[in-house]
Amino acid sequence: MKNKIIILILLISFVLITGCGKNKSNSKYTIVTTSFPGFDFARAITKDADFDVIMLLKPGSEMHHYEPTPQDIINIEKSDLFIYVGGDSDSWIEDVLKDIDTKKTKIIKLMDLVNVVEEETVEGMEEEEDEEVEYDEHVWTSPSNVITIIKKLKEEIIKIDESDKEKYENNSSLYIDKIKDIDEEIKEIVNNSKRKELVFADRFPFRYFVDEYNLNYYASFKGCSEQTEASAKTIAFLIDKVKKDNIPVVFKIELSDGRIAENISKATNAKILEFHSAHNISQKDFDKGLTYIDIMKNNVKALKEALN
Repeated sequence: MKNKIIILILLISFVLITGCGKNKSNSKYTIVTTSFPGFDFARAITKDADFDVIMLLKPGSEMHHYEPTPQDIINIEKSDLFIYVGGDSDSWIEDVLKDIDTKKTKIIKLMDLVNVVEEETVEGMEEEEDEEVEYDEHVWTSPSNVITIIKKLKEEIIKIDESDKEKYENNSSLYIDKIKDIDEEIKEIVNNSKRKELVFADRFPFRYFVDEYNLNYYASFKGCSEQTEASAKTIAFLIDKVKKDNIPVVFKIELSDGRIAENISKATNAKILEFHSAHNISQKDFDKGLTYIDIMKNNVKALKEALN
């Protein structure tokens, strides 16, 4: 009887193991990305193709404090294509890349695909101690940059799998058309707006966005600032700016507690809206399949309200 029970347990275990195996993806190729922009771009290009796309950053978490797990390192080493942003939030990657076999894994740094600009300190921001010159890593906030990135990622993906070249070409074209539509809508809003300035009571990861559309901005911190508490001086400046220029909206960014925005809103009656940088999304949005396109469409609505 005892032997029969042991055999039964073994059989059940075998079924469970093989069952799990069937649920795993049988995709031929794997793309690993550090954060949401690269994930969404790769997902769109390889839609309905023989690729798995893995995002290392857990939905809802802060990229600037991310630390890789041993499994993350394994995923990178086994991938056919590894996409990372570069910049301060990805500084941990440099050591990992030393052990990557580049003959097997193609490595792409998004900041290398477009022209980058230095982070800047604008009026109202306080200089950070021991501040070094850093390039703004949020290159995907510019629609024109995204078009360039999509085209270059597509070419690398085709090199990995030429058999589905037409699919990758078509997927990329569809995505780029959507980006162009958003770009045209933003241009129309900006061209017909009452004002050309934005106030962010938060970090400001939108340098490429405002540069592209010739907008002015004021913010609490730079995009990759470690600060989370604004000084009284900075808050007072932003309150005065909102009052003086009759700014109707103060922005907070995604996954922010919004405390600074609340303080400014209480003092000015300005409305608080979210402007999403797409650096990461919540678990709920991730499960729903939220895309960069969805995020930008919501940003367009917020931008229209803020500029009028």
